[in-house]
Amino acid sequence: MTSIFKTVLVSALLCAAATVHCQELKIGFVNLDRVLRDAAPAKAAQAKLEGEFTRREKDLADSEARLKSASDRFEKDAPALGESERARRQRDLMEQDRELQRRRREFQEDLNQRKNEELASVLDRANRVVKQIFDQEKYDLILQEAVFAGPRVDITDKVIKALNSGSIK
Repeated sequence: MTSIFKTVLVSALLCAAATVHCQELKIGFVNLDRVLRDAAPAKAAQAKLEGEFTRREKDLADSEARLKSASDRFEKDAPALGESERARRQRDLMEQDRELQRRRREFQEDLNQRKNEELASVLDRANRVVKQIFDQEKYDLILQEAVFAGPRVDITDKVIKALNSGSIK
């Protein structure tokens, strides 16, 4: 009796293992670099940043050109200037350069902060789309980083298409 019970138990376990083994694991991969480069919200964020910072960047470039011109003029005029005038103009140039460097740092910090804000917004939307695809299409696993991913598991185009259409819950 116990040998029959053991045989039935082993058979049942083998059938259960075979059933689990036959179920296919559904895996997807999203290339975030492509999403952040090709999706409409990412392009809109980039255009928004360019609109916000183009004028300041042009002002900085103009200030750099004026400083370069003043420096060139000083170099040309320096031999003919008196000692006190030469020292005054040199101090003025150094002060202008310091101010320009400060403005450049502030510009870069502001730009980086705004880029991070816009990137976070786009990533949040992309993650909501990925979650929506995960739930609707019953994925077991979706990866955002992989060494290699074949086209069969790459769902980047679906994510971009959903982001572009605005079909986010």
